[in-house]
Amino acid sequence: YVLSTSRAGPGHSPPSPRQSVRKNLDFEPNSTTALILEARPANLPAKPAEEAQKHRQQYEEMVAQAKKRELKEAQKRRKQLELRCKVEESIGNAAQTWNQEILPNWSTMCNSRRVRDLWWQGVPPSVRGKVWSLAVGNELNITHELYNICLARARDKWKSMPTEPVTEDAGSSLADREDSLELIKLDISRTFPHLCIFQQGGPYYDVLHSILGAYTCYRPDVGYVQGMSFIAAVLILNLDTADAFIAFANLLNKPCQMAFFRVDHSLMLTYFAAFEVFFDENLPKLFAHFKENNLTPDIYLIDWIFTLYSKSLPLDLACRVWDVFCRDGDEFLFRVALGILRLYEDVLTRMDFIHNAQFLTRLPDHIPPDQLFSHIHAVHMTSLTEGAGADQSSPKALSTTVIQEQNNRQ
Repeated sequence: YVLSTSRAGPGHSPPSPRQSVRKNLDFEPNSTTALILEARPANLPAKPAEEAQKHRQQYEEMVAQAKKRELKEAQKRRKQLELRCKVEESIGNAAQTWNQEILPNWSTMCNSRRVRDLWWQGVPPSVRGKVWSLAVGNELNITHELYNICLARARDKWKSMPTEPVTEDAGSSLADREDSLELIKLDISRTFPHLCIFQQGGPYYDVLHSILGAYTCYRPDVGYVQGMSFIAAVLILNLDTADAFIAFANLLNKPCQMAFFRVDHSLMLTYFAAFEVFFDENLPKLFAHFKENNLTPDIYLIDWIFTLYSKSLPLDLACRVWDVFCRDGDEFLFRVALGILRLYEDVLTRMDFIHNAQFLTRLPDHIPPDQLFSHIHAVHMTSLTEGAGADQSSPKALSTTVIQEQNNRQ
């Protein structure tokens, strides 16, 4: 070692075996697999030529496999990018169609076959709020001024409230439902917690608080009911504050929503009974399985309907459900329920009561949108009492069945 150092000249050290090997490599390894190419320390015998050759071959195979994996990953990323670009281009083209052709001629085009087909594919996010507002309408004739009046009343009530928090049980039994204002604070923190925008300190905390408070004063006979915060939050993400309030109040004024949010038990049972008529028609095997296990619709439907699926489905998919719900009304909520049951029919028929209830109250985080909508499309909503010639897509099918169920109960 001393001899070799002196030959290299003063201030120079001979290249290490590792350096001499790497001079001839085209690929710089990033892992410990390169250790098999290392020469043995000087105090040990050198590797036999066969072993060195074997190690080089092993290393080259590792490098080849690494390059192959990297190539595969690159191809996968390229395909994903191409798909994303294609989707974005499609959304951009659809938004242009909605902005330039449909929205300016809403009254004449909104019910055309072409627009209904575009609607089914999903409304582009950039125009979603406008489309929802037009589709829901404003039968209540609420103005921005009325919203400000209701909000001012809510703020006055908040100021006059005791500092001690009101419990949820106490709030639910109060005769004056305006006192349920205090319950709003308890519920807002539970609204899309993963987004971190509606919780205290988040950018939409005050907006959500304001809309729910204003509605509680606008409809003191209804007050605030758990689940409303999710509906208001979805509207806030797509509309300005006052317009979100107008859409919110009109949405909750629909017959089905009013029945649920006013906790009209008799009418809720009627809706469940009507739903079971269509459940039996569409999925007789699963329906029989649920009956056998005493799994009634209230176990899963209440949460779905109370939040219009915004809590149960991934947010982007829930918004697509809202697109068609705003167009077709209450019936579509039950079509979606049957679509979900149809999508997971094979899984559900193999489960017992407990696992079915757990599955339906906590749906999978990843639900393929196109698959779900394909199953929703396959659902028939023709009541057995309406005859074979009835229109299966008629929004009146559910309401007709509900009325018939009410008459039967009376």
